[in-house]
Amino acid sequence: MNQDLRENLKVGLLGIIAVTLIINTFVTANKKSGFSAAATATEQNTANGTPSSAIATPGNNEVISTTVNPNENPVTPTSNQKKTRIQFGSYMHDFGKVKQETTNKYSFSFTNTGDEPLIITSAVGSCGCTVPQWPKDPIPPGGTGKIDVEYKPGQQEGSQEKKVTVTANTDPGETILTLKAEVQKI
Repeated sequence: MNQDLRENLKVGLLGIIAVTLIINTFVTANKKSGFSAAATATEQNTANGTPSSAIATPGNNEVISTTVNPNENPVTPTSNQKKTRIQFGSYMHDFGKVKQETTNKYSFSFTNTGDEPLIITSAVGSCGCTVPQWPKDPIPPGGTGKIDVEYKPGQQEGSQEKKVTVTANTDPGETILTLKAEVQKI
């Protein structure tokens, strides 16, 4: 009896694996053709505990997805969101000479020079020593804001150049900001 139960479990698990592979193949093929099932978006977001919904529209090659996460800003751009323009006062800042183990702060000021609200979805430093903060609310056309960056060189030494990649509903979708410093040993 125990042997029969094991065999049934093996067959059942193999069946589940086969069905999963078939579904994955179907979803991948449909994504390449520009049509995606609503279940795909729901399945992907449900897996990480985030409730979501999606509408798939054959013919216009677009999936409109809405994700609700109480820990994040509810305003997130979608692939069909209107583009705008962002203009920074400066795209590079040189701290000059700084000491190891210090905190160095700088704010990159910007203006939404486009005709649509500017939505910044992320700002990511090129390493853990560069930590940016950005406005989470949409910036109206003509509005201004700033990306605050903290650079903590730790034990780094010598000439340093760090990047901050700002992602928004702009074209192109990413803007690179640069920080430079000459880190002196303490």
